[in-house]
Amino acid sequence: MKVGEQMIYLAQLKGLNRIDAKKKLNYWFDKLNIADWWNKTIEDLSKGMQQKVQFVATVIHEPRLIILDEPFSGFDPVNAQIIQDEILELNHKGATIIYSTHRMETVEELCDNIALINKSRKILDGALYEIKSQYKNQTYTIEFLKSNVSIQSNESFELIETTENHDITRIKIKLKIPHTINDVLLSLIPHVQIHQVQEIIPTIHDIFIEKVTQTSIYEQN
Repeated sequence: MKVGEQMIYLAQLKGLNRIDAKKKLNYWFDKLNIADWWNKTIEDLSKGMQQKVQFVATVIHEPRLIILDEPFSGFDPVNAQIIQDEILELNHKGATIIYSTHRMETVEELCDNIALINKSRKILDGALYEIKSQYKNQTYTIEFLKSNVSIQSNESFELIETTENHDITRIKIKLKIPHTINDVLLSLIPHVQIHQVQEIIPTIHDIFIEKVTQTSIYEQN
């Protein structure tokens, strides 16, 4: 079958008449820059082309619930971004989207709530922001103009790492309870010219690895 013929058929299965189906397909094909695929045969499509066509088939009837399983597989970065933008737009228009993936970086960009699954078992779930806040470990990076002052651990923080690049020194520290980052800055400001302070917030990838490791140790014990 030709791509256009099959897409009209699938759209009709989802309740659209032929005229509406063709109108909506023309809209999506133009939007995703695939108008010249209409008369291609299914066998002619690459993996990335198949993914685009399948995405259109999924959303053509404007469903309120959309389930996507690895929707970016086979895409180059440009096309992955195009589909990601369309997913976000569908969500903003009111669609609820369930998204299954192993790409943790897209989880952070797309999801409001998550469930992490390991060996078919849910090991963590909740709002993305709350989970990331829960796993913060009071670690910061501080950049300042290079000086002759040697920065060492003190009562407010533990020095983890020091790196230098041209005229900038960058340190990684961990706060000591009950101190805050303000306490650290007060101890540094008299000695160095600070350029940037940034809290290190764990990524979902880091959290997943930590949680899986904890679960494995627990099961072994």
